[in-house]
Amino acid sequence: MKPVQLLGILLLLAALCGCGGERRDPSDLGEILTEYGNDTAAEKGDWLMLQMPAEMPHLNPLTSSDYYASTVLDWVFDTLLDRDQVTMDNIPNAAKSWDISDDHLTYTFHLRDDVKFSDGVPMTAHDVKFSFDKVMDPKVDAPYLRNYFVDITGCEVLDDYTVRFTCNKPYYRHLVMIGGLYVLPRHIYGEGDFNNHPNNRAPVGSGKYALESWETGQRITLVRNPHYWGSAEKGWPYFEKIVYAIIPDDNTAFQVLSRGDLDFMSMPPDLFVRRANTPRFREQFNRFAYYRPAYNYIGWNLRKPMFKDRETRLALAMLLDRELLRDEIYYGQAVIISGNFMPGTPEHNAALQPVLFDPDRARTLLAEAGWGDEDGNGILDRDGAPFHFDAATTNQNPLAEKVLTIFKEELARAGIDMTIRPMEWASLLERVDKREFDAILMGWSMPPDPDPYQVWHSSQVDAGSNYVGFVNGESDRVIEDARVSFDRDTRIALYHRFQEILHEEQPYLFLLAPKVLAAGDKRLHGIRVYPFGIDQREWFVPKAMQRYGG
Repeated sequence: MKPVQLLGILLLLAALCGCGGERRDPSDLGEILTEYGNDTAAEKGDWLMLQMPAEMPHLNPLTSSDYYASTVLDWVFDTLLDRDQVTMDNIPNAAKSWDISDDHLTYTFHLRDDVKFSDGVPMTAHDVKFSFDKVMDPKVDAPYLRNYFVDITGCEVLDDYTVRFTCNKPYYRHLVMIGGLYVLPRHIYGEGDFNNHPNNRAPVGSGKYALESWETGQRITLVRNPHYWGSAEKGWPYFEKIVYAIIPDDNTAFQVLSRGDLDFMSMPPDLFVRRANTPRFREQFNRFAYYRPAYNYIGWNLRKPMFKDRETRLALAMLLDRELLRDEIYYGQAVIISGNFMPGTPEHNAALQPVLFDPDRARTLLAEAGWGDEDGNGILDRDGAPFHFDAATTNQNPLAEKVLTIFKEELARAGIDMTIRPMEWASLLERVDKREFDAILMGWSMPPDPDPYQVWHSSQVDAGSNYVGFVNGESDRVIEDARVSFDRDTRIALYHRFQEILHEEQPYLFLLAPKVLAAGDKRLHGIRVYPFGIDQREWFVPKAMQRYGG
């Protein structure tokens, strides 16, 4: 579990990748494992070679909401608490214990006294307070994170290894949020412009690894942190180095994997079902297919006149055949979703069915919403404006472009003109942050105890993750009520109502929750699929199978 996910940040993903191909029976996946190499004692050594599909803008742990950055930051920075991979309970990490007041307004953490940053400087409660203060500083570009801490009024250092947080309002995720906060060294990040700090390219933390090098467009290399406290207690980290090869194209990455220069990669369905399902490939690699709480969507910028009414948004949803996407592009390895909570979880409102593909009904709704072809050019217009919009997505994502191409064809038949705008990942994030888009195809990853505040509350419209500008008084009240409830059944009932509001308003065209389809070299041991994914901290290579290092 990634610490950023422990914080509950809903991470931006490139949740789609790859391209379509020859149709295959989606059940024809070959052998699929849920664990491998857990009957062997873990051994240290070797390098772990991984793919990085897109390069992150920077590596500041407080100002980044980038999924790719989080995969690196998880290794470099430490958190006060961790999560049990099976139960998702909070467990000690850099904090050895904690106390919570009966009114859920005071949280006291007792830190380990042997935690050091990668430069050898001890981590203390002063660094914890510094990190919290930076999150709360309005000049720091951390709106995605700050919204989870708005009810925490103070952080007090009681002594070098004890820190107390006080709150003015209870919140069921206070412990998760505080416990999952990345701790930054005050002596490194305390000087200069925090948002543009030189260490945003050279992060220093107290995690398992330190950044050895970042070769732009080529690779990011992490090396074992010799000061990591968990080495003696847990044995982690096992690998001497972790090397991320920056390879945007999945077909190229698959070739690199096949020749043994990558150890593990997730891949699009066509590669997994076809090229990764041959006897020769399976002889060298294990294959994994599992759901994790993540989904993709098309978000409408509700500030744009063309998307202002729910009838138009509902019509747009009826013009995309998501069953076709599931069967032809995902080879059946995905589920169609109706809202923001994952099917199979208690928070999901199973009474709500996904909007069906219905072009005839969509045309009727568009006419009722005032759309018509007044000039006879085949493009709908309303109030003198043609129904044309751009749909932006990452250009490292061929399958996303395939999805949008299918959508574009159906929209054209209904008289709507859509232009597909593939963009570099960093440029896409910048455009989204500035709200300079018509529609976006992106994805979210969900934490174990989800809170929709960051993405859906109206307070997050201007600077948070409510990029589409969704404002609804009832949904705000429902979200706020859920945040102060410590009874999960009560929260579930509130979240079910919240999903009903989303279903009625259709601010997103919810697409699918795809399976993670991945393959790993058989030299990798210690792999287990947990409810929230695979924990790479447990991976290792037995001495007899190691390739790299001394």
